[in-house]
Amino acid sequence: VQLQAFGGGLVQAGDSLKLSCVASGYSFRSYSVGWFRQAPGKEREVVSAIRRSGPGTFYADSVKGRFTISRDNAKNTVYLQMNSLKPEDTAVYFCAATNSVVLSQARHYHYWGQGTQVTVSS
Repeated sequence: VQLQAFGGGLVQAGDSLKLSCVASGYSFRSYSVGWFRQAPGKEREVVSAIRRSGPGTFYADSVKGRFTISRDNAKNTVYLQMNSLKPEDTAVYFCAATNSVVLSQARHYHYWGQGTQVTVSS
């Protein structure tokens, strides 16, 4: 199972970015996928997650209304659209896959991709 995250970059506050997480090596439809982030000196935290099937999604309070998660099973890809970015969104963003029903905790995820850096300047 391999996950690769793309799309990070340096933007200004208020700008948008769209991250992509491309999966290979497993049946993509069998897993729920989450996005996490880790800022320097801070613990990794969940940002958003989407269930393997159905409409179920999860968002951290800090990103509700600004970020949108979606998936395209035909492309084995999960997206994270990030709008109205703030400096506090600056972090390395990771995607991960799980077959657990619990989406909000990193310890329930089995497979992790490499991170992509998102930097938001004020």
